[in-house]
Amino acid sequence: MADQKAILKAGGKEIELPILSGTEGQDVIDVRSLGQHGYFTYDPGFMATGSCESAITYIDGSAGVLLHRGFPIEELARDADYLEVCHMLLHGDAPSKEEYEEFKDTITRHTMVHEQINMFFHGFRNDAHPMAMLCGTVGAMSSFYHSDLDVSNEEQRIRSAHRLIAKMPTLVAMCYKYNIGQPFVYPRNDLSYAANFLNMMFSVPAEEFQISPAVERAMDRIFTLHADHEQNASTSTVRLAGSSGANPYACIAAGVASLWGPAHGGANEACLNMLEEIGTVDRIPEFIARAKDKSDPFRLMGFGHRVYKNHDPRATVMRESCHEVLSELNVKDPLLEVAMELEKIALNDPYFAEKKLFPNVDFYSGIVLKAIGIPTNMFTCIFALSRTVGWISHWHEMMSDPKQKIGRPRQLYTGHNQRKYTPIK
Repeated sequence: MADQKAILKAGGKEIELPILSGTEGQDVIDVRSLGQHGYFTYDPGFMATGSCESAITYIDGSAGVLLHRGFPIEELARDADYLEVCHMLLHGDAPSKEEYEEFKDTITRHTMVHEQINMFFHGFRNDAHPMAMLCGTVGAMSSFYHSDLDVSNEEQRIRSAHRLIAKMPTLVAMCYKYNIGQPFVYPRNDLSYAANFLNMMFSVPAEEFQISPAVERAMDRIFTLHADHEQNASTSTVRLAGSSGANPYACIAAGVASLWGPAHGGANEACLNMLEEIGTVDRIPEFIARAKDKSDPFRLMGFGHRVYKNHDPRATVMRESCHEVLSELNVKDPLLEVAMELEKIALNDPYFAEKKLFPNVDFYSGIVLKAIGIPTNMFTCIFALSRTVGWISHWHEMMSDPKQKIGRPRQLYTGHNQRKYTPIK
């Protein structure tokens, strides 16, 4: 925290506002006292507003830096597994070997969902969007854990967090199985978090399912690389819902709903749709030309990033897994051929380098999910599965703060002035 002050001149008076400093990033002007002087700030989209204080994730978009609890994402994706990252985000530091084994055992033994949740799915149409089913069933989980819904109780909050991290893969796999008319597959405690999810997705009672080590590794990396991303739309939604004292399942369901929006969670799905639009390798030059044409509305999806102005640090690691999976599975798919050729052109074309339009994590994760055999309508569900730990960590951090208040944004009112109502009769 700094002793500096910002001076705002308004209405013929000077207002002193404290300038606060965090451990990293830009200083912020504390505007909380403005209301006492008859003003508040106007910032649609919260593009220049810090909504909270957090110690979980730090992003420097211009330098291409993403840190979880101070650890660079590249190191975590290469040297840690997803459950290590989950422990880190939720509990504040990298686990010891003993802490990791205890956490892993806890998560593993909470993966089953209540049998009555199976019945919920049968209330959906068989062609219901997976995100619609996920949103409903996550919120409904609160009806099974009445004894752990006191959000002021830290032990209950942690138990709820463990349940959500453990059960989300089960629910997501159930959404997929219900869509395609196959029986639900129970979790297996002898498998890793990623392998268990793949088994619930793709195994059938009629035959044994073999999990490729490269695919298992890639799935774990996809989970890790999407685990948290600071105060994005869905995380902010979870925090706002939680600020009212709502139970954790309701808050995570709110996060799922926010993530469902195509501007947020649908980026890798949009990337696959773009590849389908391009269709074949020989049409790539046509679409590259369109992307460079300012008068053409076509945009290359999966390139560049709103936050990262240089490179997406997650993309470097995901690229390795992408090529490893494609090599091991030897998938012959025209869309994957288009993707690889598009990547080659983008990495060598001066236009892309100048505009810093490098392939991002969504480009590579979409290709991996496609190669594994996951349909595009499931992509956002897998994003939600990955991000659950980030959401619940932020929720827990906020509920642990004795200074936390219910969120109440203000508005710039532009409607009618007060007027008299004439009764219709």
